[in-house]
Amino acid sequence: MEKRWVIREKGNEELVKKLAKELDISEPLANLLAQRDIKSFEEARLFFRPDISQLHDPFLMKDMDKAVSRIQKAIRLKEKILVYGDYDVDGTTAVSLVYSFLKKIGAEADFYIPDRYAEGYGISVQGIDFAADNNFKLVIVLDCGIKAIDKIEYAKSKNVEFIIGDHHRPGDQLPNAVAVLDAKREDCPYPYKELSGCGVGFKLVQALSQSKQIPFKQLEEYLDLVAISIAADIVPITGENRVLAYFGLERINKTPRKGVEAILKYTSVRKARPRNLNQGHNFFDKPLGISDLVFQLGPRINAAGRIESGKDSVRLLISKTQEEADIIADQINDLNTERRSLDSKTTEEALAIIENDPEQKNKKANIVFKENWSKGVIGIVASRLIENYYKPSIVFTKSNGLLTASCRSVHGFDIYDAIESCSPLLEHFGGHTYAAGLSIKPENLEAFSTCFEKYVQENITEASLVPQIKIDLAISLNELNQKFYRILRQLAPFGPGNMLPVFQTNELIDTGKSRIVGEKHIKLDVISKNTSGYPFAGIAFQQADKFDLIKSGSDYYKKGNSGKQTVFNLCFTLEENDWNGVKSLQLNVKDIQAFKS
Repeated sequence: MEKRWVIREKGNEELVKKLAKELDISEPLANLLAQRDIKSFEEARLFFRPDISQLHDPFLMKDMDKAVSRIQKAIRLKEKILVYGDYDVDGTTAVSLVYSFLKKIGAEADFYIPDRYAEGYGISVQGIDFAADNNFKLVIVLDCGIKAIDKIEYAKSKNVEFIIGDHHRPGDQLPNAVAVLDAKREDCPYPYKELSGCGVGFKLVQALSQSKQIPFKQLEEYLDLVAISIAADIVPITGENRVLAYFGLERINKTPRKGVEAILKYTSVRKARPRNLNQGHNFFDKPLGISDLVFQLGPRINAAGRIESGKDSVRLLISKTQEEADIIADQINDLNTERRSLDSKTTEEALAIIENDPEQKNKKANIVFKENWSKGVIGIVASRLIENYYKPSIVFTKSNGLLTASCRSVHGFDIYDAIESCSPLLEHFGGHTYAAGLSIKPENLEAFSTCFEKYVQENITEASLVPQIKIDLAISLNELNQKFYRILRQLAPFGPGNMLPVFQTNELIDTGKSRIVGEKHIKLDVISKNTSGYPFAGIAFQQADKFDLIKSGSDYYKKGNSGKQTVFNLCFTLEENDWNGVKSLQLNVKDIQAFKS
């Protein structure tokens, strides 16, 4: 699939020179800071070294005072509190965090994760009945509930009160709960709007600790859960999220909780040393970053809720002993293996439906349905469809008499707005700009498909239908060295809003050492055509089809600039390759294009 290269606008030239001088760094690095709206030495210092003082006062969030007052009342009267959350990573980390803190301060608390298949997303009638039948007077719901108008009224009829802590977009009406914590409320003055669901839970815990004069240091043990949620829920790693992710990663790397340690044993991350390590050293041989949480840890925590019960994920994350954590992690790893098999099979079937539909090629969106697909993997499959066709994609299955769907979008197209435009046909929906969920009566599927396709046709741009690579900066190979890389790493944690910088270098030639490895990948050895310097190694995954584009350049290089030449451009991220203990810089190539003069 061809990709569109989009290079970001450079930072203000005068500002770039000023930052380079004040920070004693190269202008390309200063430019990266300017692009991130960093304008002074002090702003750069806080960006490179985030500080807990940058976190906002939790009581700035609308209804936080009401939530704290009601929880304090429950603790004082020894009322039972139920912590209720979604079955994905964000929900289970949020429940683990708030439940653990409530138990720590003496509350009589338990937790509840709805069954994906029997109850579906959000607050369920079954969950409310469970609370009422078991004498829970207060339910704290996390990572869902912002649109649960009818459910909250039902809970009131059962004498069960709710505090809602969500981060999804509200509808026109808010639930009539004791407190509704959501920075996306139009009337909420909270300065940062992009918290994860677990992040909202953390702000609630922070507010409770302030009201009880508990030092912030006692909350640090929960920051790992917030970092995991930020990574897995793909929320922006900017502002407050960046601070929370920074310190959460630090916690994971130095003192991982028993559940995290247990589940990571099944990944490519390896332990460096036994648990009695010296303070300040990393527990893992290579520090974990956001991408490790996204691709290694997150899917495994998610697997429990996708296949069986998200309660197992909470039990893993709150495990007190390593033995208990290891047992649960083993079970969850088996579920993850099953999830991958289901994912692969369902993706194949979904792709076949699209390929066998002659009308699909002219459509701007993919909508597929099969009633026996697992609800636990349709979100993953929707993402796979985008990888293959790069169109907004919706994958439906049947559950409890309704059709349930996971929806994913492409850059520049708000799928939430598209779904909302068809809302009269829906039973309920919710989500974000690029990911959402919905349910619908079977008889409305055709009408919804027509409505959705019409909206996409009228609102999506042609540019949004071509995958793009955002490039931060054009750079020459001789500007890349160990000092550059050492400072570059300090821009982490990387993620939405602060992505790992992508660079572009033009007019490169192959030295003759580039080769195909593993049948699908290219191991590159390139050098600049027009400037002096040394060859640079690179790896281009899944791009063996580009090998013919670059290979003839080797003649030009070997014959002293007199032979046939193929000149090409690369866009890449910079990384460190560790081979048999020898570390060297290499290009992680995102795309290869022929050079055009």
